[in-house]
Amino acid sequence: MVTQPQTSNEVVYPESDGKPMADNTKQFRWIVVIEQNLELLFADDPNVFVAGDLLWYPVEGNNRLCTAPDAMVAFGRPKGDRGSYLQWREDNIPPQVVFEILSPGNTAREMSRKLMFYSTYGVEEYYLYDPDRNRLEGWCRSDDPWLEQIESIEGWISPRLGIRFELGEELNLYRPDGVPFFSFAQLNQMLDQERQRAEQEKQRADDMEALLRQYRDRFGEIDQE
Repeated sequence: MVTQPQTSNEVVYPESDGKPMADNTKQFRWIVVIEQNLELLFADDPNVFVAGDLLWYPVEGNNRLCTAPDAMVAFGRPKGDRGSYLQWREDNIPPQVVFEILSPGNTAREMSRKLMFYSTYGVEEYYLYDPDRNRLEGWCRSDDPWLEQIESIEGWISPRLGIRFELGEELNLYRPDGVPFFSFAQLNQMLDQERQRAEQEKQRADDMEALLRQYRDRFGEIDQE
C-alpha cells in the first residue's frame, strides 16, 4: 500500500479523543441498548446513519471543534463505516438526534458545554439520561433557533424517531409500533425461545408424519371419497 505524503497545510481530524466509550458498565449498557435498537429501527432505510461514540466535526478546517455523542442519528446520510463524522463531507447535514448517558464522571460544566454545542451546530433533538438517578431530560428545536427544554418528557414522542419515552423503575423506550427496546441479552433469549419453539414444531410435524406412515403401512391409503 502506498501512503500519500501529508502536506503541511493538511488538517488532520483525529478519530479518537482518547476517552473511553463509557465510565462504567451501566453507562455502557445504556449506550449499546439505545444505539443498537436505533440501528434495528432504521435497518431497512439506507439513508439513515446511526452511530455510537463517533467523533463529529461540524466545521471544516477546525479539528479542535468536535464532540462524540453516545448515540446519534443522521437522516439523509447513507449507512456505512466512518472513522469520524466530517459534516462537510456529509452534505453538511448534522446529526439531527443525539443521546447522552450521564456517568458520575460527567460534570455540570461539561454537559452545559455539550448542550451549547448541539444547540449551535444544528441538532434538532437532544436527550440526556442519568441511569443512577433515573432522570431523563430532553431538548427540542422548534421555531426558536436554539434547542428548548422539553417541559413534560414523560410519554414524549420523538418527532424525528417516533419513539416514546417512559420512566418507570428505569427508562423505557418504545418503537413507533409499540415494541420496547430490548438489550442484546433479551434479544438473544427471545431468539433462543423462538428457535426452541420452531424445533418443537418441527418435531411435532415429524412425529405426525411418522404416525401417518405407520397408519398407511398397516391400513393402506385412506380413501378420501
